[in-house]
Amino acid sequence: MNAHRARKRFGQHFLVDPGVIADIVRAIAPAKSDTLVEIGPGLGALTETLAQHAGKLHLVELDRDLAAGLRNRWADSNVVTVHEGDALSFDFAALGDELRVVGNLPYNISTPLLFHLLEQRQAICDMHFMLQKEVVDRIAAEPGGKAWGRLSVMLQTWLETEALFDVSPEAFDPPPAVVSAIVRLYPRAGSAALPKDPALLGSLLASAFSKRRKTLRNALKGIADETELKAAGIDPAARAETIPVANWIRLADALAAGG
Repeated sequence: MNAHRARKRFGQHFLVDPGVIADIVRAIAPAKSDTLVEIGPGLGALTETLAQHAGKLHLVELDRDLAAGLRNRWADSNVVTVHEGDALSFDFAALGDELRVVGNLPYNISTPLLFHLLEQRQAICDMHFMLQKEVVDRIAAEPGGKAWGRLSVMLQTWLETEALFDVSPEAFDPPPAVVSAIVRLYPRAGSAALPKDPALLGSLLASAFSKRRKTLRNALKGIADETELKAAGIDPAARAETIPVANWIRLADALAAGG
């Protein structure tokens, strides 16, 4: 299995640094009462340690050669179960609830995969992912900076986000061309305001951030007028990158109520 050559079409960069692996496991703090799901386990470097601590560990691997190697490696395990399939269409909720999802995510599918997991958030307790640092910066961004965008708002509407630490390219084989980072995501408290129409919120954000250099008065022309913007606590002369989550939700809810 160690002779496997990384496949570019799968975005494979295998984590090999034992120190980084230890740091990730320490951040996850798996317990025997946990059901973990590892996306893209690859050569099983992180899997090896997770399997020692988890009560149940599901592996979701797209590469059939790697999946076969993982099945052989843990053929006698009553902890590890290998699922060969595409994480972008995988039914995570079918594995149970209170899932703890982890993984070194392929950078070329990270954003759509995060949105897919968001749709199944009711079955998920928390998530710890290795991602491109630029993506982690966007996920954990705050209003007012260039990193604040549609991904920031959509994820922070539902999830608490926490950037943990960076990982250098040298921790991988082959090394990626970018710095990576670990992010922790977990559901927001039940008392947090949630949008009445998530699809409308997504559409609203797509319109606003596709014209982020324009004022919202102009970027949302034909979608929300100045009165509606002001009612949501939004200055019509502001730009999308300055508006916090709560105001976006307030505007989306007002638009939903108005048909």
